[in-house]
Amino acid sequence: MEFVVIFGPPAVGKMTVGEKLCELTGFKLFHNHMAVEPVLGVFPFGSPPFGRLVNEFRRRVIEEAADADLPGLVYTNVWGLDLPEDAELIGSYVDIVRSRGGRTWFVELYADLDERLRRNSTELRLDRKPSKRDLEFSHASLLELDRDYVMNTGGERRVHAQDLIERHGHLRIDNTHLSPAEAAALILRRMPQ
Repeated sequence: MEFVVIFGPPAVGKMTVGEKLCELTGFKLFHNHMAVEPVLGVFPFGSPPFGRLVNEFRRRVIEEAADADLPGLVYTNVWGLDLPEDAELIGSYVDIVRSRGGRTWFVELYADLDERLRRNSTELRLDRKPSKRDLEFSHASLLELDRDYVMNTGGERRVHAQDLIERHGHLRIDNTHLSPAEAAALILRRMPQ
């Protein structure tokens, strides 16, 4: 199975680009909020039960996808590249796929902050991610994550995630001015065969 991990900061377009990539490839999409939203109905964001359940759900979906006859799975996530625990978690997903004969490819999206703030309130995003409907909270969360974490490569210092990323294929795309279809087409052209 091909395991395409699309990462980047909030509202950069991971889900919409992933949807378009799946249309082109026949892969299945497992976007971050497919695990987050059901658990938020029971446990608050960031609580220990929330973290355990979301991570276990993600792990199980990736295990089942890797065991099935799926051609590929596109997984999207906001990834704190400077956090060792985030690199370890993503690495554990990569290990699941590798242990079943699959391979991983990382796609990194980045876009200007003003564009991401605009995308943060689009109709599609709010429809698919109910927890983002409180726009004041969602905008503040986006800005807080930008302030507190490294979510894109290319900075001045090396981050924990770079070792993992460099062991696999990696494509970095500025999609500030690209449509999801244009970004997906670029990914498809650059994907290892």
